[in-house]
Amino acid sequence: MPLDDTHNTIHVCHDLTTLGRAVAHRWLEISAQAHAGSGQFHVALSGGTTPRYLYEQLLSPAFSDKISWDTTHVYFGDERCVPPDHPDSNFRMANDALLQHVPIPLNQIHRIEAENPKPELCAAEYEKCLYEYLPSAHQGEKYFDLLLLGLGPDGHIASLFPNTEILQERARLVAPVYVEKLQAWRISMTFAAIGLAHHIIILVAGDNKADIIAQVLGRRLHMRKFPVEMINTPGKLEWYLDSAAAIHLPAGH
Repeated sequence: MPLDDTHNTIHVCHDLTTLGRAVAHRWLEISAQAHAGSGQFHVALSGGTTPRYLYEQLLSPAFSDKISWDTTHVYFGDERCVPPDHPDSNFRMANDALLQHVPIPLNQIHRIEAENPKPELCAAEYEKCLYEYLPSAHQGEKYFDLLLLGLGPDGHIASLFPNTEILQERARLVAPVYVEKLQAWRISMTFAAIGLAHHIIILVAGDNKADIIAQVLGRRLHMRKFPVEMINTPGKLEWYLDSAAAIHLPAGH
């Protein structure tokens, strides 16, 4: 059973397969709600290892046959500055694991064209894409129906790493970021874009994430806010953890 508090709903799953299946059920629910409202479903995907288990579950007939892929729009929370066929590409992972196997029209798969040698231009172009394709709510603000995030052991989400200038970006929806410890440029949605999501799901697996989970969700004392704690959304964050990531949470989680 999930644990609810003011800002978080926490689901602990036995293993990665169970986690993937649980989030697939949630995807199905949110997608159905979105289609009932606007006739479309707008979802931003995450890279990393853990979301692959979700994508594999979505391919099973139990889920895939119930999803209106033809009216689904797909976006990406961040991307490495590599070509789309590069092994490090978030797009390539999602495409190999899911997108090429389902009938989503190609013009509804909105990848970040991060092979552009000018990161600033790449970010600006993706921001234009979001403004063009994202639906608008009653007050005119853009929104995602669902945004998926992973979590790094340093508390980063998308490519919002600790001690990077992008953490202070509030005007733009997408920005370039140079990650010093990786010696690499990335393109990432900002907190401004993440805050547009009606539903945010954070997928976390592995014992190397257990310490950060204990600090963020178990309220273990820590001195500075992690990037994941800087998300500003009126709704709750939905956390899906495997048992390894949740090992240090207090009993009852």
